[in-house]
Order: sequence, then structure tokens, then C-alpha cells
Amino acid sequence: MARKQSSKSNRKSSKKRNARQSMDKMKYEIANEFGVNLGPEASSRCNGQVGGEMTKRLVGMARNSKKKNKK
Repeated sequence: MARKQSSKSNRKSSKKRNARQSMDKMKYEIANEFGVNLGPEASSRCNGQVGGEMTKRLVGMARNSKKKNKK
């Protein structure tokens, strides 16, 4: 007998899916800005630059959010 997922579980998986889609969107936007075609044929350096820029932007977003919450 298969169990139905609870609504809480559905919300969690929906949030994860939305977060993953947002991260993918950011990744491809940055790759486009840098002129990088992501994938196994791209160099590690190019792929790494995109990942590094994503991290940089996410940290900046978190800092801005933290500053707004302190006000």
C-alpha cells in the first residue's frame, strides 16, 4: 500500500525544486555574461569561474539581507 506524501513533504520538495531552478538560472546567466558554454567540453577554469561568481553573489545577497533585517 503506497502512502501519499504529506502536504508538508510536498512543500519541502517544491521549495527544493524552486531553489534548484533558481540556482540553475543564475548559473546560466553568469555563464552567458562570461561567455562560457558550461559542460564537460568547457575547461575546469571556465566552469570554476562561474561557480566562484555564483558563490560571490550568493554571499552578497545574504549580507544585504542580513543588513536589511537589522534595520
